[in-house]
Amino acid sequence: MADFNRIGVVYKPKADTRRLNQSFRAIGTALNKWGLDHALRYQDMPETEMDTELNKMFKRISKEQFRDTVDMVIVLGGDGTLLSLARMMSRREVPIFGVNLGHLGFLTETPVDRIEHALEQLNAGRFTYDNRLMLHGEILDQDDEVVVSETVLNDVVVNKAALARIMDLKLTIDGSFASEYKSDGLIVATPTGSTAYSLAAGGAIIFPNTDVLAVTPICPHSLTNRPIVLDADSVIEISLNRPHENVYATFDGQLGFRFFSNYRLRVKRSERKVRLIKPVGTYYFEVLKEKLKWGER
Repeated sequence: MADFNRIGVVYKPKADTRRLNQSFRAIGTALNKWGLDHALRYQDMPETEMDTELNKMFKRISKEQFRDTVDMVIVLGGDGTLLSLARMMSRREVPIFGVNLGHLGFLTETPVDRIEHALEQLNAGRFTYDNRLMLHGEILDQDDEVVVSETVLNDVVVNKAALARIMDLKLTIDGSFASEYKSDGLIVATPTGSTAYSLAAGGAIIFPNTDVLAVTPICPHSLTNRPIVLDADSVIEISLNRPHENVYATFDGQLGFRFFSNYRLRVKRSERKVRLIKPVGTYYFEVLKEKLKWGER
């Protein structure tokens, strides 16, 4: 652990207190083994019901300091917590170690009851890095001015805020017309995001390290509209063929912005990647089997 001297900790605010404290104690033990006095958390992270001695191990710093100075982050929560952190840290490829305090977790792969063993593996250097592709999404107005710019790990989606009539969407790839869709929306996903909303909409499961992007229609009106897989260097643009009300572009399912009829959504590969720490012995298809009952009858 010589490369990690400023370790940050991020946790889900409403996580189970017992599981959180179990994780905090394991991290405290690991800090002692690593010769560190404390881990770091940023100031607007909510307080938790941890005991006084544990609280001393987690020093508060500003969110900006956290973002700019930590060299490894332990995430305690679910995939949503990790997605938020990935966006916050997108300017720096800081290694992230995810611990799952909930149920379904593809990114936070280590279950809380194995955190001590996993931290021991990290201490012994028995881990690898899993570099995940990210997306950069921009909303542009009629003057080609950027209205919104976000970097995400899972997906960028155009859909409606409420149940209503289907939308008429136009898709271009690398500047050339690709397809029109009459559907409830359209998803552009990374391989990491292929097991999120895209999977629920009928998209394929894509191995995380594959260098591709996926475009998946949401409830298409035509049976000929199918999910497509593109080279990761493709530049994807989505626009509305006619005016629709209450259309939004959402980023990782956590940030939503109004998408007006004169707007275009441009999505492409980000220059940044997310570096996930994987203890030795963690395999993707085992995660699929555990989380999705993959291959079971």
